[in-house]
Amino acid sequence: MRRLRRVKIVATLGPASQDERMIEELARAGADVFRINMSHASHELLHQTVARIRNVEKTLNHPLGILVDLQGPKLRVWKFAEGAVHLVAGQKFILDSTDAPGTIERVYLPHPEIIESVSVGDRLLLDDGKLALKATRVGNGAIETEVIYGGKLSDKKGVSLPDTLLPTGALTQKDHADLLEGLKAEADWIALSFVQRPEDIIDVRKIVQGRAGVMAKIEKPQAIERLEEIIKLCDSIMVARGDLGVELPLETVPGLQKRMIRMARRYGKPVVVATQMLESMITAPVPTRAEVSDVSIAVFEGADAIMLSAESASGQYPVEAVSTMNRVAIAVEGDANYRGIIRASQTEPEATAADAISAATRQVAETLDLAAIVTYTASGSTGIRAARERPAKPIIVLSPNQRTIRRMSVVWGVHCVQTEDAVSLEDMVDRACVIAYQEGFARPGDRIAITAGIPLGTPGATNMLRIAFVRQDGAGSS
Repeated sequence: MRRLRRVKIVATLGPASQDERMIEELARAGADVFRINMSHASHELLHQTVARIRNVEKTLNHPLGILVDLQGPKLRVWKFAEGAVHLVAGQKFILDSTDAPGTIERVYLPHPEIIESVSVGDRLLLDDGKLALKATRVGNGAIETEVIYGGKLSDKKGVSLPDTLLPTGALTQKDHADLLEGLKAEADWIALSFVQRPEDIIDVRKIVQGRAGVMAKIEKPQAIERLEEIIKLCDSIMVARGDLGVELPLETVPGLQKRMIRMARRYGKPVVVATQMLESMITAPVPTRAEVSDVSIAVFEGADAIMLSAESASGQYPVEAVSTMNRVAIAVEGDANYRGIIRASQTEPEATAADAISAATRQVAETLDLAAIVTYTASGSTGIRAARERPAKPIIVLSPNQRTIRRMSVVWGVHCVQTEDAVSLEDMVDRACVIAYQEGFARPGDRIAITAGIPLGTPGATNMLRIAFVRQDGAGSS
């Protein structure tokens, strides 16, 4: 199954899409990675869903990535005696440690560590930012606030603290259990929610120990302040625009999205753009023009992947949402301006042999109009380096490691094939030519570029570039 676009599509599974038939339809429509949201999935459902995805993978004979998204520390107010209250701007409202039902004057906040951390002047945003409070006094197990923006506040609504650095790590007890279960299920990626500091990534890395890729979700102002350190430590990032748009002024989010994509590309880390991309398709079979434009911008900027959340998880038109995203991506990548925009945000290669070879390979492939770039990789690093260059030519990634192949399904422009390690240079050239021919990227008489690390099978040691002819029988000669 060959995609006609470079950007990858991540589809969230949920009540509307978790049976095997629907997962297959979504994969055929264009989904490359399936996200399982642990805010809503039990461990039993996680294992069932993973088994279904793997069955579909076998049916289609096409690698599919699995992303397990951890819930993170969700902060919520407790319940009200009447189920809800209506707060008015200017009134006093208290969040405290008393677990009695809430009233118009106060509500229980079951997070003592939060009450300790808030300072006078800090903002508290409730219900996705619909209500805003400002702390006027803190102490004795309570936060006294003044209501800035009022409205209806009902049971168990979320609390965001954009001005407060929380003492808790990004990994809660529930997340720890979910993480271990995700690793047991052999998930390819683990997404960490509400990352605030580089230490959050280090904590997860100690548990994961290379068994999955670690994806940092950037949705807190504190993460933006230490963005470069976080990107260096993780394997990939997600621009989680939902919570980012709650905790930061909405108008700053597009600029931050662009900055994050460029920084991730500079460090060769895949970047996923997420949240509300085709939101209206939850209830409508076609998106708005603005949503199509939003998806297009992420593709023009060179994001590795674009993601659907509720659109595919609980919406009425999950397959149509994936198909729409697929069509928009194909149209953008075929646009006359696309190459120029992608090339303008190109970053200089690092001073390593592997980076220099990857940059040279792109230039050689484009100058000589080669049919494809074929990279051999054990860990995936050679494939990611090739993708970082955003070449105009297709990238075929060959690896003996099935887990590497699945993990690469989130990376821009790579078509992955599992194959045994080559035993010699001649075998490597032949194998690359045969696969490029079989997968429909090259015809007899075409030339391809081949990159690998010699000696073969050495992770991250890309040091060879070879140009080979595809012979009439599909094998290669150089």
